[in-house]
Amino acid sequence: MRTINPWINFNGNAEEAFTFYRSVFGSEFTKVVRFKDLASAEFVVPKNEENKLMHIALPIGKHNVLIANDVPEFMGRVNENENRSKISVSAESREEADKIFNGLSAGGDIEGPIGDSPWGTYAGMFRDKYGIEWIVEFDPNYNG
Repeated sequence: MRTINPWINFNGNAEEAFTFYRSVFGSEFTKVVRFKDLASAEFVVPKNEENKLMHIALPIGKHNVLIANDVPEFMGRVNENENRSKISVSAESREEADKIFNGLSAGGDIEGPIGDSPWGTYAGMFRDKYGIEWIVEFDPNYNG
C-alpha cells in the first residue's frame, strides 16, 4: 500500500481553506479539479457550482497528502459538527484497490462503485459498516 491520507469535505470554501493550509505547510497543490472540468451531458453542473472544487491535493511532508472537495449543494450541507472527513487509501495496483475496496466495504454502503474515474484514476467510495467513510484509489500515473 502506498499511503493513507485524510480527505476533508467543505461547504464551498475548500479553496479558501487549502490556500490557508498551503501558506502554513509551504508546499504546492499537486492536483486541482473543479466541477466544471467534469461537466458533461451525463454530469450536469449548475452554474453556481462549476468553480467549486471536486478534488484538491496538498502534499504535507515527504509521504502525506491532504485532500479535499466541496460538497455540491444538491447533496446538502456538510454538518460541521460531525465527522466531515474520509480516509483515502492509495493502492499500488488495481488488484490491490479491488481487494481493499471489497474487503472494507463488506456490510457497508457503497457510495461510488470502484471503477475508472473521470480524473484518470481507478477509484471507489463507501461508508463501512461502522460508519467510517473511505475512498480507495489507484493512480496509474503516480510515480512516487
